[in-house]
Amino acid sequence: MQNDVGTTRARGPRRRLGRSGMMGVAAITLASTLGVGVVFATPGGATTKHPSTTHVTSHAAPAPTLADLETELTTLESQSVSGAGTLTEAGSSLFYPLWEEWAAGRPPVALNVAAGGSGKGQSEALNGAITIGASDAYLPNSTLEGVPSVLNIPVVVSSQEIVYNLPGVPAKTHLKLNATIVSGIYGGTITKWNDPSIASLNPGVTLPDATIVPVRRSDSSGDTFLFTSYLFRGDSSSWNHPSPYGGPSLYYATWPSVTGELAENGNTGLLAAVKSTPDSIGYLGIAYLPLARAEKVGYAALENGSGNYETASLGTVEQEVSSYRSIPPDGAISLIDSKAAKHGYPIVNFEYAIVLRRQTSPALAAAIQATLAWAMDPRSGASATYLGPVLFKPLPTNALAVAVKLVKLIS
Repeated sequence: MQNDVGTTRARGPRRRLGRSGMMGVAAITLASTLGVGVVFATPGGATTKHPSTTHVTSHAAPAPTLADLETELTTLESQSVSGAGTLTEAGSSLFYPLWEEWAAGRPPVALNVAAGGSGKGQSEALNGAITIGASDAYLPNSTLEGVPSVLNIPVVVSSQEIVYNLPGVPAKTHLKLNATIVSGIYGGTITKWNDPSIASLNPGVTLPDATIVPVRRSDSSGDTFLFTSYLFRGDSSSWNHPSPYGGPSLYYATWPSVTGELAENGNTGLLAAVKSTPDSIGYLGIAYLPLARAEKVGYAALENGSGNYETASLGTVEQEVSSYRSIPPDGAISLIDSKAAKHGYPIVNFEYAIVLRRQTSPALAAAIQATLAWAMDPRSGASATYLGPVLFKPLPTNALAVAVKLVKLIS
């Protein structure tokens, strides 16, 4: 697995595309299509029901079981995909190692995969340059217009680490950090590792009187979306709250200027910078945690919405994502810091496939349906064989039910 991280499969030439024209699923129309109540995802990641459009009925169908969903997945996976050719995927560097594993496995259709960042995955899927865009972030509701012409389809569950290179502090120590401290570091108000706010959370740890070097992403990054979401939700005084900041975004264009900061491309670039820069800190997709551990890079225990400090593990990630009892019908939801999971890890997310609802041929639509169904199936692409090496988890049943309905809309 580690040998695959950061590599790129050969792909044919593609158009260079900007990020203009980004649109997404219209929540009202999609809810009507799926026959469920309307749920809107707010910029801060919470969800609220619209009182004028939500219809509550006592005759709602019972929620499907995992066995029900596996039957539906089998049907989608077994349909004919002859004549579809090779599907092209690009986008999230966090999601990319899993796409590589899938491409080398037994998907229903051959896959040609690449990284490039979530912004690239979104824009190239929207413009038709690729068939599937991989993104850590959904297309926000502010871009939604008209009918659900573009789908945000949850596929698997991942998470994000805050990593650091702190000579003299063993990597296994797992410094305790919270959103206020990390926001202060990236805002330039906390500049030393032995700052009292950090020291008070980590009694018994000898922290150096060293200047902190913040490392961030330079590309249009879903990891930046996740990271700034954690700051946004966890610290009401954070630099990303005042105008013109309107909530987490793929690329925060006006980061505070901090002396000595570094901006790097992709998860591999960020990890390399943290590894080679003493006293640095950065944010990293969990798929790269095995590589970070091998490089002796430390990672933090983060404060969650219940006030507890947790490291990312399969158990703490599952607790966090399972605390979201209701998944909106368009799949667009931030799972950051639920405040309902006592021991949940606070930076958790769905990995999304961004797909045009209307495809150029029935064969292509069937191929995309079969491939995404296979990828999210806990017996296939979402089995431990594929997810274990990148520390991802399969979708919980309520999210899988939404994802299956969205896959069925592709035509």
